[in-house]
Amino acid sequence: MKLTNFINGKWQDIGEEKYTSVLNPATGEKLAEVRMSSKIDVDIAVEAAVKAQKKWTLVPAPKRAEYLYEIGRLMKEKKGHLAQVLTKEMGKVIEEGRGEVQEGIDMAYYMAGEGRRLFGDTTPSELADKFAMSVRAPIGVVGLITPWNFPVAIATWKSFPAIVAGNAFIWKPAMETPMMAFEMAKIFEEVGLPAGVANIVFGTGSEVGTALIEHPDVKVISFTGSTETGRKVAELGGRHLKKVSLEMGGKNAVIVMDDADLSLAVEGIIWSAFGTAGQRCTACSRVIVHKDIKSKLEEMLLEQMEKLTIGNGLDEMVKIGPVINKAALEKIHSYTLVGQQEGAKLLVGGKVLQNEDLALGNYYAPTLFTDVLPNMRIAQEEIFGPVVSLIEVSSLEEAIEVNNGVKYGLSSSIYSKDVNKVFRAQRDLDTGIVYVNAGTSGAEIHLPFGGTKGTGNGHRDSGVAALDVYTEWKSIYVDFSGKLQRAQIDTE
Repeated sequence: MKLTNFINGKWQDIGEEKYTSVLNPATGEKLAEVRMSSKIDVDIAVEAAVKAQKKWTLVPAPKRAEYLYEIGRLMKEKKGHLAQVLTKEMGKVIEEGRGEVQEGIDMAYYMAGEGRRLFGDTTPSELADKFAMSVRAPIGVVGLITPWNFPVAIATWKSFPAIVAGNAFIWKPAMETPMMAFEMAKIFEEVGLPAGVANIVFGTGSEVGTALIEHPDVKVISFTGSTETGRKVAELGGRHLKKVSLEMGGKNAVIVMDDADLSLAVEGIIWSAFGTAGQRCTACSRVIVHKDIKSKLEEMLLEQMEKLTIGNGLDEMVKIGPVINKAALEKIHSYTLVGQQEGAKLLVGGKVLQNEDLALGNYYAPTLFTDVLPNMRIAQEEIFGPVVSLIEVSSLEEAIEVNNGVKYGLSSSIYSKDVNKVFRAQRDLDTGIVYVNAGTSGAEIHLPFGGTKGTGNGHRDSGVAALDVYTEWKSIYVDFSGKLQRAQIDTE
């Protein structure tokens, strides 16, 4: 199967035919070939989007929303198929695949509801016989650059608010996971979304991503990916005066206090650390544990880690699938070596899995370090794999200091039965998301998603806050006095 671009409502393969293979990370088998597009493809897509957006912005928002309801309905109807495709190309286990598709369905319905809101404000004018209000206005054409670890959920966080707000978009999915974008294009086509409103251009970040950022008619760039790449996006976008929304890395921690429900904490840590093989920006990679319960928590974690089943995510019994590719395996293992060199104690894991059943895929053993110091590289740098570091502390204040002592600020968690500790923690933890008696993963689509420091640049995906990325505020004054009134100057 060849995946071609979806531009102006048509499947297009213009210019030089250059393709690369899409591989199943669980088996190594070739799933499809995806087009390696160029700046020419981006220019064609942007031209189509500019024309389409001029008409799309005139469609009443409740009517725009009706397309999202239909998209959500079709995604629900095709949920099983979409989850299978997602698991094959990304590797996450099938139950997580279904969950991710459901997140897209939820976002479709949620943002469709915003079609009858898109609220502005009315306010009293300081002058007589004058009316004042603000409204949201669409920005125009937006560029969406999405990662491989959530190939449909994150795309819906970005594209659906863009659609309902009256914009057109060009979506550049990750080259590792283009098949979900291909499936979504078919859904856009089936619901009859006007040609040019949704465009998908496959290709690399250096080629297609750069062309999107530099194009003068693309007014907004929404990017999710590594902090290193996000910094480059911000620099290039700033040079071209783009509005840039960044959602980047994390070094998330679960704090376990001495009064915590340890069984509950272990469940939350296991899910947050090893779900999606640790390939989430919200994955738990640090456990900050009170010294009085450290030994017990280690024992309980090791017991539960032994029960984890690893393999092809299409098997309903498997709980941990592969990592995305060989390069990821190498990076993860390099951090295991770094941890050992730094003096951390490796309790379990720390190796590439190469037994007969797993040899063709990209599998890494769930890994647990203890006696990790807060300033060690494995406690500071994003590993993006199934590796967890246990850090001992003696108080809540120390736990919060350790949590905040990294350059990222996405998600944090505290397990405690003490309401006073909980409220201090949720106030003082410097992350964009805080969980209480739950792990670091599991965001809900009606709340803002994003973080502080090296995780983002102040914008948010998901929830009503996402509309701020894809709209501009317009202030409107209606003077019905019949005379010139000059604000401030004419008042006493």
